[in-house]
Amino acid sequence: MKRVDRLHDAIVGVIRGKPEIVDAVAAALLARGHVLLEDVPGVGKTTLAQAVARSLELEFQRIQFTSDTLPSDIIGISVFRQDRGEFEFLPGPLFANVVLADEINRAAPRTQSALLEAMSEHTVTVDRTRYRLKEPFLVMATQNPVEATGTYPLPESQLDRFLMRLSMGYPNRGEEIGLIRSGGAEPLLKRLEPVLTAADVLALQSEVREVHVADALEDYLFDVVARTRDHRGLALGVSTRGAIAWHRSAQALALVRGREFVLPDDLQETAEPVLAHRILLADPALVDGWERSRRERAIIREILDSTPVPR
Repeated sequence: MKRVDRLHDAIVGVIRGKPEIVDAVAAALLARGHVLLEDVPGVGKTTLAQAVARSLELEFQRIQFTSDTLPSDIIGISVFRQDRGEFEFLPGPLFANVVLADEINRAAPRTQSALLEAMSEHTVTVDRTRYRLKEPFLVMATQNPVEATGTYPLPESQLDRFLMRLSMGYPNRGEEIGLIRSGGAEPLLKRLEPVLTAADVLALQSEVREVHVADALEDYLFDVVARTRDHRGLALGVSTRGAIAWHRSAQALALVRGREFVLPDDLQETAEPVLAHRILLADPALVDGWERSRRERAIIREILDSTPVPR
């Protein structure tokens, strides 16, 4: 587990006071998932994504989404070469190992949906030709509150492609004062060196499935999922795909923590990031996007608190 420790220590050196967020992102990477960082501007979402990218010896691309970003801007285009009399595909920034989709909810829905195939199948299709993306492949997207000017809410189908939705929150008093005095995290980010190669990441990803989950914990997982489907405040509970994502995330977090078996804590820590964006409120029209996210998280916490934990 020394490889995972190196990754954790490198990122924590830049993102201080948020070790649980760093562990969650590392778990998402090992679980072959994608991460949505949702919070107000200026709390370190982009810095976290850059710290992850710099800690990995992988190709990194950043896409700054705006209202006029087109699908071809991220996927790529085919250009006709007159000298050869044929079309040549010019790959877009999605053809990297780690992609930072910055302020994804500033893009129009048509462009947001262009990410769907890439995130779920690790391929893109252009002019009826399918191209495979590089492995490992991780999308880290950031989004600001939906009520911010010029933003579009992500559709449920797009949200479901993210393994985890995380909220950074403000740093504690001591850490924030330290950041103010040092002029921010940029100097630390520039000094960050890669600690894992692509082969390291792929090897760790293959180990996730070997992490043991006891039958009692799988029963507990199903009990929580079933309660989301019966909750009076929800129109739609967690799907089977969501349950599988939660199971895999707990295995990955256990691996990040240096264990070959899952504890109840692993399931409880990953429940909110994995499940909250996969439920549908009974009255979603009555709340805005930011308040909706808070209610979703609160319902998952309520269900966890009322479900007996196996001993």
